[in-house]
Amino acid sequence: MAAKLQNAAADKEPRITLFVVLTCVVAGSGGLLFGYDLGISGGVTSMDSFLSKFLPEILAKMKNDRNVSNYCKFDSQLLMAFTSSLYISGFFASLLASPVTKRFGRRPSMLFGAVLFLAGAGLSGAGFNLLTVILGRILFGASIGFTNQSIPLYISEMAPPKYRGAMNGFFEICISIGLLAANLINYGTEKIKAGWGWRLSLALAALPASLLLIGALFLPETPSCIIHRNGDSQKASRILQKIRGTDDVHDELNSLISAAADASCGASEHPLRRLLRRNYRPHIVMAFLLPAFRQFTGINFITFYAPVMFRTIGFKESASLMSAGMTRLTATICTLATMAVVDKLGRRKFFLLGGTLMIVALVMVGGIMALKLGDQGAMEDGYAYLVLALLCIYVAGFSWSWGLLPWLVASEIFPLEIRSTGQSIFVASDFFFGAWIAQSMLSIFCYMKFGVFFLFGGFVVLMSLFVFWFLPETKELPLEEMGKVWEDHWFWKRFVELDEEKGNNKNVQIA
Repeated sequence: MAAKLQNAAADKEPRITLFVVLTCVVAGSGGLLFGYDLGISGGVTSMDSFLSKFLPEILAKMKNDRNVSNYCKFDSQLLMAFTSSLYISGFFASLLASPVTKRFGRRPSMLFGAVLFLAGAGLSGAGFNLLTVILGRILFGASIGFTNQSIPLYISEMAPPKYRGAMNGFFEICISIGLLAANLINYGTEKIKAGWGWRLSLALAALPASLLLIGALFLPETPSCIIHRNGDSQKASRILQKIRGTDDVHDELNSLISAAADASCGASEHPLRRLLRRNYRPHIVMAFLLPAFRQFTGINFITFYAPVMFRTIGFKESASLMSAGMTRLTATICTLATMAVVDKLGRRKFFLLGGTLMIVALVMVGGIMALKLGDQGAMEDGYAYLVLALLCIYVAGFSWSWGLLPWLVASEIFPLEIRSTGQSIFVASDFFFGAWIAQSMLSIFCYMKFGVFFLFGGFVVLMSLFVFWFLPETKELPLEEMGKVWEDHWFWKRFVELDEEKGNNKNVQIA
């Protein structure tokens, strides 16, 4: 009898099904778009063939001007505009993506992003002047604004709470794979003697876009989104049964319906205005600061300009591209490791461990460049390879912390009524500060020289302290119960208002 009861209880338990894994993998493949574009831009802008066609003054300065500082060889507003245009368009697109995702669903937003990315690949690959190439990158940015806004939400709403961190990791691992693939492709296309390798690198962005477009056509909408948009509880129930691997989804379905009902209260109020309420203060702070901190780790400076920086310290063109690829391989492996244990060990521990590694690596890189790299000439080979090893440690620390975890935490913490808007603010903040980094960092690198690594190290110290004091742990908690982390937190609980009629926190109902 006891065995029968145990078997019955086991049948009711949600489990990882092949269907939910496939849906999260297909949705997470949208990270390939973001990763590929980040990786391809840095490699293309270090290719002699690209520079000779669009930015010949940089190539001349790099090869012929012996008086220019090592730190200033690539200081060009046009070069930085090529990179930052992605982030500027992504910033505006992410704000537009919020009402689109809320009204039409997560899946249509992904499909639209894939179509935009395909168009950007065609325009960039066929670009006949710098303006057309930049226009292609603007389409890339608009695409990523939509996909980065919708994909983390989709995965969090589909995944079982116990494994939400691992399944959200599919998105980040695809970003790393996209970056790695871009670095390897750049390494190959740079060797095309005819000088059109950069075109192939940019045009091949159509491949990850096609994968997402085809895959998303077969994805179902999330149960939470279905109930919130049209109240079709029967359809939501069928999808829940399929992704949870059990017929007994009554409790979860009721939680989704209750959350949708709470979200519809005050639906006439603009979402941005709702976010200004005092009880949403923790959410808006995290939506703004987590992506800002993510950018000020210096990762996009390393990602965008890794080949440029490796050329600065003395590597040749091919060696610099391969060295950038090594850092991305490190990131991919470490992201996989994080996915395996983040739901067991929690988010905060990885933030602090990764932050510590990043601080050590940044300080040591800054010290070596201060002592061993002058304004002219190259660094000795041994020290150049040591810098490469330290940057691999830095990227490993980032992958364990600020790579995956801000996306994961942001996809978990927002109540249903502000979820799409909150995620949009998160993505817009990431794009805003990414644009600032991309448009200014080569000039800052020229001005501060090796000191830029100490600057980023100082930022990582500050953000690690922020995590220690202000970021609550969210592992394994169902989305509809996430309000508890704010109620129990020593600082944020003062902002959480009680619903006097229900006696429950307004933030508890999260689907």
